[in-house]
Amino acid sequence: MANMSQAIRLALHVGETKLNVTDIFGQDVGAPLGGVFTATQGLKTAWNSPLDERGIIGAAMGIALTGNRCVAEIQFCDYIFNTIDLLKIAGNTLWVTNGNYPMPMVVMTPVGAGIHGSVYHSHSFDAWATRLPGWKIVMPSTPLDAYGLMLSAIEDPNPVLFLKPKALMRVRGEELIPGEPSDEKTLKAMIDQPVNERERAKWKPRWPELPSFSIPIGQGKITRQGDAATLVSYGRTLLLCNQVADQLRAQGKHIEVIDLRSLYPYDWQMLKQSVQKTKRVLFVNEDTDVTNFAEHLAYRTTTELFYELHARPRILAGKNLPGIGLHQDLERASVPQVQDVMRETLELLDETP
Repeated sequence: MANMSQAIRLALHVGETKLNVTDIFGQDVGAPLGGVFTATQGLKTAWNSPLDERGIIGAAMGIALTGNRCVAEIQFCDYIFNTIDLLKIAGNTLWVTNGNYPMPMVVMTPVGAGIHGSVYHSHSFDAWATRLPGWKIVMPSTPLDAYGLMLSAIEDPNPVLFLKPKALMRVRGEELIPGEPSDEKTLKAMIDQPVNERERAKWKPRWPELPSFSIPIGQGKITRQGDAATLVSYGRTLLLCNQVADQLRAQGKHIEVIDLRSLYPYDWQMLKQSVQKTKRVLFVNEDTDVTNFAEHLAYRTTTELFYELHARPRILAGKNLPGIGLHQDLERASVPQVQDVMRETLELLDETP
């Protein structure tokens, strides 16, 4: 099974060979590194930009305005904040031109904790991203979803932010990507660049034949079925929710887990139907807990489903800290862990109307 880094690489290969992507670029995106998480190794259209986040976003906007498609990367989302004004302009361009100037650009950036990246490499960006009107925002939790969402993002006429959970880039999936060889060693030999410098100099990828496939932006996925409570998440914390649901199922408590996959547009109908069934909901993510995206979801849930709820909607998020410490204990204390999800879920189940 491919890991998320390999899945993104496969999707970008499809993008440049079948979907008219002309440029894949960013700091260290081209040879020899192929991205800090190796997600762009072996791609024909990948090239290295200067260490200039505003230049990267500006170049992507210019390429998109000419009618070409591109995928740009900000190496870590911690360094995307000085581009907010440009992201705002990219988001409103299609609207202010009455649909005459599409902006078919994808910006991908690694987000979140889980790699002990300390203050400058552990930020989340999901809440900030959802405040950029005109952008579509996706964050996968599995390699297959990463593959399908990237292909949909490339084809979309709107700008799309593709948020890559840092902690999941090396995690293998449980589902094969269409066309992927079933043996992970075979896939590695085909598309992973050799570590040895001499071998790397003459290496060329051997891409598998990949049929058409995509996951629509705005479509969530139920990863665990249940009727006792609903957990809503995405990215790294989605896997924590799955673990909690599996543990509680052994105790006879059936928890429904929803992977949003797309933060905007999000699958409100799926979320609504689940909460109407379970009457209880916990939103889980690792962005800071002040002005968190989950606050909007909890507000909408309360506003539209108030009389159907048996417990107040809960939010489990990261601590509202200026940064995350390097030591693993500091990181674990700053963002949700599986025991935190378990505690909040049990309290949600125990609450009575």
